Amino acid sequence: MKITKDMLIGDIIQIHPDAIEILFNFGLSCVGCPASQMETLEEATMVHGLNLDLLLDVLNENA
Repeated sequence: MKITKDMLIGDIIQIHPDAIEILFNFGLSCVGCPASQMETLEEATMVHGLNLDLLLDVLNENA
């Protein structure tokens, strides 16, 4: 299943557990945070000032 910007962080982790390491490497340590259950990947990258397109590419290549 392809990871998209509108997916919740919590859902991404459930579907692709390997994504945790990638998210951490990008500076998204919120994977264990309760907000991850309500925050989309797009929202998280905006809050943390990250490149959404690059993160999506890496996630979909490796997850």
